[in-house]
Amino acid sequence: MKINNIKIWMLSAGLMFSASNCTNDFEEINQQNNGSPENFLADYTAIVNPLQTLQRNFQANYQIRYNLNADMYSGMFSTATPFAGGKNNLTYNMIDGWNSTIMSEQQSMFNASIIIDNAAKNYYPGVDFTATLAVKKILKIFVASRVSDSHGPVVYSKYEKPNSNGTTDFDSQQDAYNYFISDLTAVIADLQRINSSTQNAEDKSALKRADLVYGGDLAKWAKLANSLKLRLAMRMSYADPVKSKQYSEQALTSSAGLITNNTDNALISVTKHEFSFIIYEWGDCLIGAPLVTYLKGYNDPRLSAYVLPATDAAVSGQYIGIRQGIDLLNGKSTYGGYSQPQAKSANGDYFSGTDGKFKLFTAAETWFLKAEASLRGYSGAGDIQTNYTTGITQSFGEWGKNTNITNYLADNTSIEAPYVDPKNTANNIASGDPQLSTITIAWNTTDSNERKLERIITQKWLSLYPNGPEAWAEQRRTGYPILFKIKQNDSGNLIDTNIMIRRIPYTNSTKNSLFNYAQALQQLGGADNGGTKLWWDKKQ
Repeated sequence: MKINNIKIWMLSAGLMFSASNCTNDFEEINQQNNGSPENFLADYTAIVNPLQTLQRNFQANYQIRYNLNADMYSGMFSTATPFAGGKNNLTYNMIDGWNSTIMSEQQSMFNASIIIDNAAKNYYPGVDFTATLAVKKILKIFVASRVSDSHGPVVYSKYEKPNSNGTTDFDSQQDAYNYFISDLTAVIADLQRINSSTQNAEDKSALKRADLVYGGDLAKWAKLANSLKLRLAMRMSYADPVKSKQYSEQALTSSAGLITNNTDNALISVTKHEFSFIIYEWGDCLIGAPLVTYLKGYNDPRLSAYVLPATDAAVSGQYIGIRQGIDLLNGKSTYGGYSQPQAKSANGDYFSGTDGKFKLFTAAETWFLKAEASLRGYSGAGDIQTNYTTGITQSFGEWGKNTNITNYLADNTSIEAPYVDPKNTANNIASGDPQLSTITIAWNTTDSNERKLERIITQKWLSLYPNGPEAWAEQRRTGYPILFKIKQNDSGNLIDTNIMIRRIPYTNSTKNSLFNYAQALQQLGGADNGGTKLWWDKKQ
């Protein structure tokens, strides 16, 4: 277990967010990071460096921030390491210290945002940084929406506005989503306006130096913001279908466009991807059994891009994942040789230790969002079958597998494969078990809408890899893809094995902080445990 070796930057209860402290300290902090005052101010370094830090921090403390919760619950990943004696998040025994980083890293990234705002105001007066600040806002919404999809109520609109008693209020998840949409709508307009202007040379220069995703391409950032707007709007489909339709149609018809081609994929260049040591150096992350059974059952060529063959003598050369929430027996000595994850895309290794990429949004997701919007009758969504097949085609293109696309799209017989665990037959899932999906690949116009939704979301889930948090959110929202239940439930009856985990509880660091936990609990509308559904989780 390597968790203790990871630096975890957490604010103590007495030092949780203070806008005034951040304002007073930002100059000293930045000059420590950037060197002399000359270096600090030259080429907009006071803005460029913290904005790059904000982007790189999307993967900070990734193992306990997302890998040992959302990644595993998504069905994409698993582990052979029996953390905490085998009773941990994977068996629904929620470990407080692991889950605290979800919010602590949000604080770190939001505080970097304040540093950028103060630097713009105090060091570069008279310079209009509208585009740079719009990109910063998009990144903040990515961060806050992930936190909200983990916990529920989130500190977003009030983060820089503490109450007179020092506490800071939460937004309900419903309010937060509406704030996200409103803010994205505003930044899309800002980016389009600045992109078409011959002004703002300083702004564009600063962003070009700071941008680890698009190198300062404002049109692509506008597409990303609009695509994120569509993602969040569709997430509201069961909780608020009226606004979901309204916001989705705005995104579908926006002149900003959407990410519809892999050349516009949003990937943060992170140099060393944290998975490069979590998987290959520590051996703490292996591939999830459901991901492999779908890929194998479908004869899916992405299998070799996502998964490495097993090295264990009992399954050598095979692709085999590990079920979540099982008795790991002797841990790595039993299961450590099962298949490891990889991410070998057409444009390089996402998990590289020298040139890694952190996946935010890709073209395939847009097409599957459009397919679901078509299914729901939203204007501007286009033809449902075209959207569905284009989503698969774009995903295959992302992973360099397009030569196999025609036969795959025509396959109307292949279904998810059974699961066989040669180490413990109690973990097997045989043909006919309801934990295995019967959904096929080829589009079928005569299917029920529910069957069509399962087909869309199952392929969307396959295309989202390795974005476990987004995959888990969509699985909770729609019920698809069908995943395996855990075998060992250590939640103390707080989480139903069949309904599966619905959220991450708030941790003691939040309860004892200056964030208004009592308010968050009221907004949650249920017990603060993993069995309580989020606001948008209305289907099941």
